[in-house]
Amino acid sequence: MNFNHDTVWKKCLNTIQQNVNAQSYKTWFEPVKPVKLAEQVLTIQVPNKFFYEWLEEHYVNLLKKAIRQELGDQARLEYQILIAKQSDEETKRSETKAPPKMVSSDQIKNPFVIPGIKKLKIDSQLNPQYLFQNFIEGDCNRLGRSAGLAVAKKPGGTAFNPLFIFGKVGLGKTHLAHAIGNDARVRNPDLAVLYVPAEKFTNQFIDSLKNNAVNDFVNFYQMIDVLIVDDIQFLANKQKTQDIFFHIFNQLHQGGKQLILTSDRPPKDLDGMEERLISRFKWGLSADLQAPDLETRMAIVGTRMDREGVALPPEVIEFISYNIKNNIRELEGVLISLVAQSSLNRREIDIDLAKDVIKNFVSEITKEVTVGLIQEMVADHYELTVEKLQGKTRKRSIVIARQLSMYLAKNLTNKSLKSIGDNFGGRDHSTVIYSCKAVRDLMDTDTIFKSSVQEIEKKIRMSVHD
Repeated sequence: MNFNHDTVWKKCLNTIQQNVNAQSYKTWFEPVKPVKLAEQVLTIQVPNKFFYEWLEEHYVNLLKKAIRQELGDQARLEYQILIAKQSDEETKRSETKAPPKMVSSDQIKNPFVIPGIKKLKIDSQLNPQYLFQNFIEGDCNRLGRSAGLAVAKKPGGTAFNPLFIFGKVGLGKTHLAHAIGNDARVRNPDLAVLYVPAEKFTNQFIDSLKNNAVNDFVNFYQMIDVLIVDDIQFLANKQKTQDIFFHIFNQLHQGGKQLILTSDRPPKDLDGMEERLISRFKWGLSADLQAPDLETRMAIVGTRMDREGVALPPEVIEFISYNIKNNIRELEGVLISLVAQSSLNRREIDIDLAKDVIKNFVSEITKEVTVGLIQEMVADHYELTVEKLQGKTRKRSIVIARQLSMYLAKNLTNKSLKSIGDNFGGRDHSTVIYSCKAVRDLMDTDTIFKSSVQEIEKKIRMSVHD
């Protein structure tokens, strides 16, 4: 049977998707493109060297399994690393204007210096509280954090230049950007590291125009070794600011300096931005920060409270993490309010206090999904008793209901496999694993059963809202 590279890779992706979580699949496999198929060798294109190294380190066995399943035991996978190039039009545009003439550092006006104070030493503008140590890693941010560490160790010396960090508000973009800068300075104190919000950069440029000091402005920024520009989307529709940033970007990049940019959207969605700038933003690595999962949110809460010297009961940590889902900044706001309420009102931090605080942040408090609730819902659907789900009967209809209950408990709660098994008559973790696999296999082959699972899951989620 003849296959082309697209067909084979699509089949491989089907296998891969069944073995990794949705976020990992989106991050590491959706950007990969099949290039060619020669006999039993499939060539795939990856965005950069870091992608190649990550796939080889973390997914090599899964890739081997997928490719050999489609092309046989002798099948091999080869990589092609994408190298972004300027278009002819971009090259011409970048050559039409010569960059400002470089001058000695003692002649350059520092836009961060207060007027009247002569001081050229660069203040990094970094927040010393934003460190890698308190940036909790999860599937939601692993790519960005790993790339950020690589950049901090070797600014300008990796394939991630620029490092473009994007994601919705409150997911840690600014924290990660500061952490990279702080870590880079610790490793090399002589580095000129600068953090600047895009709006501040724009205002400084406007001031330099008013004061006829554009050359000083540009030359100052060209002295930076690691330039971090936050919220780059705010340069949209500012033509002159984009022009000057384009030249600064080119000079720094060509000089082996590191650029780190953050945005609330990926480069391709930056409306009002010059195409030549968008093209350069894509040169390095674009890292997407997603909303953290429950386990990551709980780790964030625990770490933050440890720093504050406050011990939270586990049920409070779980309750807060379960209700604040999409914004780390909001999560930290809840914690600050919780500690303040406890201190000012001399109340012990418990579930009741947590509920009172969270009501100010969310309009609807979500109850916890418990294994018991899942058992009740499944038993009701199949017209069984919970005792039968927990019992030892091997009747097929009851076995399927029991396996489905375990599957939903694994997906909808943060309970360990052992804990889930304990709720089903003391069954061990291997039984839970087998049950989850059995349910997934049945869903793949039985559309009616799959619809039943989706219906039960919907009922469970609806039932936990006040």
